[in-house]
Amino acid sequence: MLGNSETQQLKRNYLFAILICVVITMLATPLRQVLDLANIVMLFLLVVFLVALKLGRGPAIMSAILAVALFDVFFVPPRFSFTVNNAQYLITFSVMLAVGLATAHLTAKLSKHAAAAVDREQNTRRLYELARDLAGASSYDEISKALSLFVAWSGYTAKLHLLDANGEFPSLSQDIALTTIAHMAIKQGALVNTSQLSDEGSLTLVLPLKSPHKVRGVLEANLEKYVGDVDKEMLEAVVNLVAIAVERLHYVALTQQTQLDATSERLRSSVLSSLSHDLRTPLTGLVGMADALALTTAQQSDSVHNAAIAIRDQALAMSHLLSNLLEMARLHSGKVALRKDWRLFEDVIGSAIKLLKPTLAQHPVTVTLAPDFPLVEFDDVLLERVLCNLLENAAKYSPLESPIEIREYISGECACIDVSDHGAGFPAGKTESLFHMFERGESESSTLGVGLGLAICSAIIEAHCGTIKAVNQAQGGACVTLCLPLGKPPIVNPEIEEA
Repeated sequence: MLGNSETQQLKRNYLFAILICVVITMLATPLRQVLDLANIVMLFLLVVFLVALKLGRGPAIMSAILAVALFDVFFVPPRFSFTVNNAQYLITFSVMLAVGLATAHLTAKLSKHAAAAVDREQNTRRLYELARDLAGASSYDEISKALSLFVAWSGYTAKLHLLDANGEFPSLSQDIALTTIAHMAIKQGALVNTSQLSDEGSLTLVLPLKSPHKVRGVLEANLEKYVGDVDKEMLEAVVNLVAIAVERLHYVALTQQTQLDATSERLRSSVLSSLSHDLRTPLTGLVGMADALALTTAQQSDSVHNAAIAIRDQALAMSHLLSNLLEMARLHSGKVALRKDWRLFEDVIGSAIKLLKPTLAQHPVTVTLAPDFPLVEFDDVLLERVLCNLLENAAKYSPLESPIEIREYISGECACIDVSDHGAGFPAGKTESLFHMFERGESESSTLGVGLGLAICSAIIEAHCGTIKAVNQAQGGACVTLCLPLGKPPIVNPEIEEA
């Protein structure tokens, strides 16, 4: 369908073609006694050529037919009549019409190709300018601004709709229909035509912003008309450029956030290390003095002696917290050298239970060992620290006299240890965040601690290229599972053992 402006322009072209034929007839009429009819035919063919070149195929065809008619009426005897005395003029008319129509067709075709070449050159230049603007864009608003400037000349509008972290379109929250179409475009991975014209006669197209790794959103284009492959190719080129720019900004933001997190972590570890070192010396002295005070008050009243013991216990707890802070700072600094060797899990399990014998005195501990369990490569001191933290947490956050279970087993290519208790379990939705620094469960607020135990366990297990996770058991209580890669233990030569 043609718009009103294009219809009016086409009418003007036809009228102008008629006017030119009439004018050339009026100019050539006085010269008919001077010029040969063959030369006058050339004048009419020149008119057809010029009309085809400037006004298009339709007006040129009409001017070719009109030129034959005017030449017959005004120049071929008998004049002012379509009657022809000499039949040879019929050949002239036929050749004149054929040459005129061929000239009109070829010239119009050449003109169309030239116009298309000019349009392609302009589109290429505009796409280059868009690519340059998008390459310099440092925010999504600048991308939208560059896109608006690009489409301003084209007679349509375009809007950028980006997906959020939840896979939704915040900018389309009030437009359910367009949201559905946008998700359809993402699912199909191709242009979606709404096939619904608005009151103004515009057509809405939705194209997905496809990047190498993920679709980041859609481009909504509202066109006054859709002429086929030209518009489609242009829109797809624009979408590809915008998708690349959006993907670049996404990874720039991700890199900046990673750098910020790393800087913050280094600063926090540095502060923790400095603070722990500064507090450790006076706190060690405080623990010693609290021990001496507890001994000297043993013969005094129970209240004084109990107060001295409480001071000693709190000082020891603070010393333990500072040790955790120093351990965490050391692990995050990357200066911990793993002294790994091939050992059995049961050895480090036994040493951890023995080390925590006073803490586990009111909790029966059950250990389930697998028969013929293979050797595993690990740092026994650090893994013992992990088990001690897990057992200490199990004893701290479960009722007195409740059992604690330890189980070793093989899972796939990993050797695993479960530490389970029968306490309240982990807070819902926090089983992953509990392994972050200074993260504590809600039920732990009344228990002394700063939320470093599980974070230290996670850092040590990750240094061993293993995994650690926490779950709530169906029958109640918490369970922490750590897994280390099995690897290939060394083969012991029997002859060496006999020697």
